Amino acid sequence: MRLMIDFILAIVYALANLFDSVTQIDIITLVALVIIGIIIILLIRLLIMLIPAILLALVVWFLTGSLFWAGITFLIIAALSILKKL
Repeated sequence: MRLMIDFILAIVYALANLFDSVTQIDIITLVALVIIGIIIILLIRLLIMLIPAILLALVVWFLTGSLFWAGITFLIIAALSILKKL
């Protein structure tokens, strides 16, 4: 039992020494880059989900020339897309 505890402590100390060379700036940069990556992934998923709404709004805008009706179309189709995902 004592040998197992010594082995576990040796692993813990080795891992603790591994992170001694990591500075605080490196940790902050890593966290910031991970957050930026998550935001980019979420934005890309949102854009993919809104492609039908964007396309229909463009069709309405070309047919009517009205940004108002294109916006209404976009909002309705986007709401339906979001509700479909729920």
